[in-house]
Parts: sequence; structure tokens; C-alpha cells
Amino acid sequence: MKQIILWRHGQTDWNVENRFQGHSDIPLNAVGHYQVKQAAKILRDLEPTKIISSDLGRAIETANALATLVGLEVIEDVRLRETNGGKWEGKTGAQNRAMDYERFIRWIDGTDEPAGEIGERRSEVASRSTAAIFDHLDLSNRSKDERLVVVTHGGTARCVLGTILDIPLPGWGAIGGLANASWSVLDENRHSEQLRWILAEHNAFTIPEPVLGDESGSNDFA
Repeated sequence: MKQIILWRHGQTDWNVENRFQGHSDIPLNAVGHYQVKQAAKILRDLEPTKIISSDLGRAIETANALATLVGLEVIEDVRLRETNGGKWEGKTGAQNRAMDYERFIRWIDGTDEPAGEIGERRSEVASRSTAAIFDHLDLSNRSKDERLVVVTHGGTARCVLGTILDIPLPGWGAIGGLANASWSVLDENRHSEQLRWILAEHNAFTIPEPVLGDESGSNDFA
């Protein structure tokens, strides 16, 4: 069976401050380091076969917490980065509402216009990130068991889920955001002749965690 585990990075100070992180390379804070160590102990028991990660530091730090436990290397892929937030990066949700209200609200509501005027569209994030994931799976051999851990970002994870589950883009907001260091699991549907996926778990950890940074680009629309 093929399985994809989408794992969001641990907490950063910008998550707590509700700042749009995007491509900004913000490290994990002390809470984030603790979160990923605890999460890695659980994910280890899933026996991953490969770990791929966004090249941003907060994702790499998260991926390394698991890699050291299971003896796998972390394969970095720039295509797994968070949405480029354009002019919104580094600003809080309140600041972006004040400075660019109409555009920001439309984007929060789920439109496909570029983030922060000059940033990325959700469709662009979905295209690059899903391509990265499928490049790291051996889809030519469906009988080969693979458990791929994808260490990425909240907004990117939602784009991946919406795309792989065949949900039209305006409906992606129905997918709840991932809390820091939590994950979602996509299982191959073995009963389908074509390669199709089932959302087996979403926002999993030990107990439900609050989703920080609702307007930070990580969990980008409701």
C-alpha cells in the first residue's frame, strides 16, 4: 500500500504572533522543538520508508527529529515550501487587513489570486507540491509498500489534500488547518483500479491542538 503522511512543522514565534511566514526562513521556537520530538516518537512507529521535506529551516528541523529515530536521510525539496506571501510576508493578520483589506479578505475566503499581490496562487502551490510528492513515490509499482513522510507547511498541506482528494479549489477551506507538528494521512484506495486516495487521518497527534496562525499563511482560508 502507498501511504502519504503530511506533517506540519513545529511551532515558531511567527506562528504565535500570527505573522505570514511564507518563504521567510523562521526557526522553531522552544515549544516547537518539544512538539516535534514528541510527534517523532509516534511517527516512528509508522515505520516510514522515506522522508522528504521543504528546504526551509523550520521544516528541516522537524524532519530531522524523525530521521534520527528511524535512520533515514532527509531529502530536501524546495517545491514543498509554504506559499510565497508576497507583500504580506512578515506582517500580522491585523496588519494585512489594515493595509490590503479587500485583497486579503478575498484570499482568506479562498480565491486563487496571488497572495500579497505578487506572491503565489494556491493552484501554483498545489501544482509544485503534489508534483514533488509523486516524484518521490514509485507509482509504477503499486504492489510496492511505501510510507512517505512529507514535512511541509500548513497552507501547502491543505493545497495537497485538496488536490489529491479531488476537491474543487473553492472547497479547500472545508479542510481544517493542521496544528503545529500534527499530521494527516492519505492511504491508497486498494479497491480502485485507478490510483485514488482516502483521507485516513487529519490533524492527528495525541489530543486536539489549537491551530495557531489562522491568518499567517499556514492555514490560509476558512
